[in-house]
Amino acid sequence: MRERLRRFAGNVWAVAYRDATGLRHDSAFIGMIAAQPVMMLLLFGLALSNEPANVPWGVLDQSRSTVSRRLVAEIEATGYFVPPRSVASYDEGRDLLERGQAVALVVIPRDFHREVLRGAPELQVLLDGADPLTAARVGGYIGQVARAFDPDPRSVAARSADRAALRTDDRALAPRPRFWFNPALRDRDFFLAVIAGMLLTNLCFSASSLGIVGERESGTYEATLALPTTPVEIVLGKLLPFVGISYYVLTFAVVMAGVLFGVWPRGSWLALAVLTLPFVLASLSVGVLVSALVRTSAQAVFLTVFVILPSFVLSGVMFPYQLMPSGIRQLGSVLPLRWYQIGLRRLVLRGGDLGDVVVPLVALTLLFGFFLALVRVRMKPRLG
Repeated sequence: MRERLRRFAGNVWAVAYRDATGLRHDSAFIGMIAAQPVMMLLLFGLALSNEPANVPWGVLDQSRSTVSRRLVAEIEATGYFVPPRSVASYDEGRDLLERGQAVALVVIPRDFHREVLRGAPELQVLLDGADPLTAARVGGYIGQVARAFDPDPRSVAARSADRAALRTDDRALAPRPRFWFNPALRDRDFFLAVIAGMLLTNLCFSASSLGIVGERESGTYEATLALPTTPVEIVLGKLLPFVGISYYVLTFAVVMAGVLFGVWPRGSWLALAVLTLPFVLASLSVGVLVSALVRTSAQAVFLTVFVILPSFVLSGVMFPYQLMPSGIRQLGSVLPLRWYQIGLRRLVLRGGDLGDVVVPLVALTLLFGFFLALVRVRMKPRLG
């Protein structure tokens, strides 16, 4: 019995030593193992934040008085907002919100100065409720500044000493927030609007990342290269079957979100179909690039997960990308899911049409061309 256990342990140790020796020489795998915790620490330590930063907003100042300009200046002075965009009408302000160029629209009524003197001023704040977390936080900050605002210019020094203190007298501003596109601020709508993008990202990355490396391992890659085709033709031929599957996944996700939870696209279904094509092609190209870079299927799976996590975090599908620090926020622009989720929320929640997703459409097309060029460089056109 003891000899059998010794033989069993020796065999296990021999196999473990052989595999460990192989892994030790697999520099690509070791590099990914070392880089993944660093990436996660950076993502969750630096990129994710619930505190607004560089928030775009608009102002409809119907009063055009000294008091109204001071109020706008105090909101901007909080450090959470970029300089506001001045609009001339409600329609122009709504257009900013629909196109995602503003998170909030502050409407200062025409009789604001007179109401301040009477001691009963009001302020209307229109917020983009498609992103409940950002809308609630931004509305809270604007409301805090409004309630602490003192229209008497002689008390500027006192306000500067304690800007965060809220006024309780009857002259304090009464902000009236109104949320558009998602009045109930349901987080469910926020996530379901882009669930198709998350599913397609996972499908495209996972399916296409095993294509070339799988052929290498099975020994058919050389036969593929021997065909009278160019590398680009080979790649596109590998991508097309997954395009049809992707549209099935898109239809399933959209219909089930509508049937089960009542979240139907408010905008153009045609625009949704058009926008999906370059996104799917760009995502599949990323997967093919991964497959062309690695040597084994295990490496492809590991690197695919390595790419999927930043896509979910930095794109804005889980956390508002507007709240991310500068630099990291721009880094997410190279991810296809960033532009697709922008287009999805414009179509599903804001009721947009094809004209509202032109910028995401162009960006996804350029990303597809860029990743396809990288694959072309990486793939050898012929053996030898």
